[in-house]
Amino acid sequence: MSSNAEKLYERIKKNPEQTQALFRQALQNPQGALQTICELGKTVGLPVTPEEVKSHLEALDDDETKKWFIKVRGGL
Repeated sequence: MSSNAEKLYERIKKNPEQTQALFRQALQNPQGALQTICELGKTVGLPVTPEEVKSHLEALDDDETKKWFIKVRGGL
């Protein structure tokens, strides 16, 4: 069964504008981006914790996501 973090990630990934906005926010304020992701999860009925989001991102085998995560890791 998929976790909420996985479902939320896929949902965000399908929305290029949202993905870009989160990327820009994460570069300037990683904790704020993480909070935004958690708030979005609540809004769409897929509640997640910051730890669940980080664990999911770390477990992905996706080069694009890994590059993104490395750029913002310092703040997460």
